[in-house]
Amino acid sequence: MKQRDLSFKQLFNLSFGFFGVQIAYALQSANISRIFATLGADPHQLSFFWILPPLMGMIVQPLIGILSDHTWLGKFFGRRKFYLLIGALIAVAVMVLLPNAGDFTFEQRVVLGLNSAMWFGLFSLMFLDTSINIAMQPFKMMVGDMVNEEQKGLAYSIQSSLCNAGSIVGFVFPYFFSWIGVAKTAPEGVIPDSVKWSFYIGAAILILCVLYTFFAVEEMNPEEYAKFHGLNKKEDDKAANDSQTSTNTIVKSFLTIGLVQFFCWAAFMYMWTYTNGAVALNCFGWDGLFTSGLNESAAHYQEAADWVGICFAVQACGSLLWAMLLPWLEKKCGNKGAYAISLIVGGLGFASTFVVTNQYVALVSFAFVGAAWAAMLALPFTLFTNAIEGSKYMGTLLGLFNCTICLPQIIAAICGGYILELFPTVEVMTEEAVVPVPQQQYMLVVAGVLLILGGLATALISEKKKVD
Repeated sequence: MKQRDLSFKQLFNLSFGFFGVQIAYALQSANISRIFATLGADPHQLSFFWILPPLMGMIVQPLIGILSDHTWLGKFFGRRKFYLLIGALIAVAVMVLLPNAGDFTFEQRVVLGLNSAMWFGLFSLMFLDTSINIAMQPFKMMVGDMVNEEQKGLAYSIQSSLCNAGSIVGFVFPYFFSWIGVAKTAPEGVIPDSVKWSFYIGAAILILCVLYTFFAVEEMNPEEYAKFHGLNKKEDDKAANDSQTSTNTIVKSFLTIGLVQFFCWAAFMYMWTYTNGAVALNCFGWDGLFTSGLNESAAHYQEAADWVGICFAVQACGSLLWAMLLPWLEKKCGNKGAYAISLIVGGLGFASTFVVTNQYVALVSFAFVGAAWAAMLALPFTLFTNAIEGSKYMGTLLGLFNCTICLPQIIAAICGGYILELFPTVEVMTEEAVVPVPQQQYMLVVAGVLLILGGLATALISEKKKVD
C-alpha cells in the first residue's frame, strides 16, 4: 500500500521552525569567539570555549532521539513537538542572558585562567547549545516520521533551504544593527549593543517560528505511525523488518561517513573559532591585542567581526547556489563524487583566505566554502538514511549519527590552541614590551587541508546497500 503524499505546505510547515532555530545557531557560530575575546579571552583559549557546544550535542541529540522514540503525549504535544517546544523556550531565555555577560557585576575572581564574566558566558553557552540541540533534532525526526520515501528528498531540500536562509539572517544581524546606528563598540569587557540586539531579535524570531510549526503540525498517533511505517508486534514481521537493515551495513556506513564528517566538522570548527581574528588581522589592520573598550584597535576588531557575519552570510548564499548544482553533480558523478568535489572546492576556498587582504575579495573565498557546507547538510544524511532504511529506531540512530558531527568538533577544539602555537606570530609593540600575537589566518589554511582530506576520504564510503 502506497504511503500518502503531503502537500508542499505540509512539508514546509514541518520544517519552518528550523528557520528560527538556525538563526540562533548562526548567531552562536559567528559571535561566540567575538564575545569571549571581548570578555578578555586569549586567542589560544578561544578553541576551548568551543568544546561545550558539540559536547552538549553529543549528549543531548541521542538522548532526545531515544526519549522521543518512546514518547506520545497526545495530539497536542505529540511525539517530537514536546521536545521542540522545551528546547526553544530554554534557548530564548539564554539568548537574552548570554550577550549581557559583561554587564553583570561579578566578584572579580580568576579561576583556571578565566574571569567571572567568562565563566558566566561559558555556562550560558552550554545551556544555549543544549537547548538548540533539543529544538533542532525533532525537525529531522518529524520528516523521517511523517514523509514517505518519494517525498523525503523534497522535504529535506526544504529543510536545507530554510537552514541556509536562517543562517543568512543570523550572520547579517550584527552588521545590520551597526549599519542602522546601533553601537558596535562598548566599554572594556562589555558586549556591543549591535550584538545584544542581534540575540534579542533572533530569540523573538526563534520562538515565533517554532510556535508556528508546533501549532501547524499534527503528529501521527502510535497506531497511525505503526501503520504508516508497516510496523507491528508480530515476531515474524519484526524479523522481516530487522532483516531489511543490516547491522553490518549500518556500522560500516557510520564509520566511513563518520571519517569524512571528522575532517569536515573539524574544519568548520576552526572557521567559527578563528575567522574573526584572521579577517581582523588580514583585512582591517587590527593589531591583535585589544578587542574591547573604545580604543582604535577595538574598533577595528569589532568592525571586522561585523564583516565576518557578512562573510558567513555569503557562505550561506554560496551554499544555496551550490545546492542547486548538487543534483546535476550527483547524476554525473554519483553521491560520493559530488561529495568529494564539493569538499575540495570548499577547502580551496578556505586556503585562499590566507593571501586575501581585501574584505570584499574575502567574500569570494567564503562563497566557495559554501560548496562544502551544501554537501555537508545533504549528502551525509542521504547516505546514512539509505543505510538505515527499514529501521524502526530512526530517532535513536539519527541521534547517534550526530556524534559524527560533535566528536570532531570536540577534538578540534581541544587541539586548536596547540596547533595555533605551531605557526609564526606577529610582534606588536606595547608600552611595556613587545608582545607576540598569533596569526589566526593559518588556522583557516588548516581548515582547507582538512576539507580536502575529507574529499579524498569519500572514496571509502560504500553506497551499495547490503542485506544479511
